[in-house]
Amino acid sequence: MAWITLALFLRRLRFVPKRFVYEMFFCYGADIPWTVKFGDDVKIHHRGLGVVIHPRTTIGNRVQIWHGVTLGRADVFRSPHDSDFGGFVVEDDAMLCAGAKVLGGSGTTRVGRGTIIAANAVLLESTGDWEVWAGIPARKVADRKDVKRPGRTSRGTFGARTSL
Repeated sequence: MAWITLALFLRRLRFVPKRFVYEMFFCYGADIPWTVKFGDDVKIHHRGLGVVIHPRTTIGNRVQIWHGVTLGRADVFRSPHDSDFGGFVVEDDAMLCAGAKVLGGSGTTRVGRGTIIAANAVLLESTGDWEVWAGIPARKVADRKDVKRPGRTSRGTFGARTSL
C-alpha cells in the first residue's frame, strides 16, 4: 500500500490525529489540509509531490490527481475575508494532469464530471461535464462523448494502469 493511500485511509478514522495525517502529506511536499473532502477511490499519483489543494475543496469519486497540481484562489491579493471565493468542487471521474493549475475567482469553481484538465493548463473558470481543457489560460478543446461511463474498465480507470 502506498503511503498516500494510507494517508487518505487514515483521514477517515476519527481516532487518528488530523495533524499527523497533514504532516504525512507535507513530508512529500503535498499541502492537503484536513478540511478537504475526498470521495471514494481517489488516486493521487507520484506520491502527491507538489500537490497543493485549497482547504475549501470537495473532491468526488474516482478522481485522479497527478503531481504538481494546484487548486487555489486567483485573488490572493485580497484578504480571505474580503474575497468572495466559494471553494472548489471536483466532480466524479475528473482528471487533473501533471502541473495543472485551477484558480478560482468569485463563487464556487467547478470541474465537471469526467473532465480532463491537461498538463500545465491554467483553468480560470468552471467547466462542463465530460470535456477536455488545455492551454494558458485553459480553453475547452474537446468533448469526451465517446467515453464509456462511468469510466471503468478491467485494467483501471479509463483503461490506464493506475497503480501507485
